Amino acid sequence: EQFTVNFTVTNLQYSGHLRNPYSARFSATARVLTALLDQLFKTTSIHSVYTGCRMMAFRPAQKIEDTGVDAVCTYKTDSAASQFDRVILYHEVSNKTNGITNLGIYSLDQESLYING
Repeated sequence: EQFTVNFTVTNLQYSGHLRNPYSARFSATARVLTALLDQLFKTTSIHSVYTGCRMMAFRPAQKIEDTGVDAVCTYKTDSAASQFDRVILYHEVSNKTNGITNLGIYSLDQESLYING
């Protein structure tokens, strides 16, 4: 199963290099953000079924100095595991990112987190 995660990073200026999934800048940024999301989701209620995230796109955000992030994450459906609940997951992510303000080296726009089951 898949779910999408969208958020805005406020200390990563968007550039054309982030639009190209084959650029070194896209690859390096995707690698860091993927590792941070992995660390994050492995400490939530879905830790036992979480299998990973893939960066789909970086996009310009409302403010020119910000970058929007779109990722698709996957988890195994397991009858023994708790049901995927995006509301619970949203609250866990909010708590583990200091109220949706920090993800590792990145600062987040508090209003930008969206998790879609």
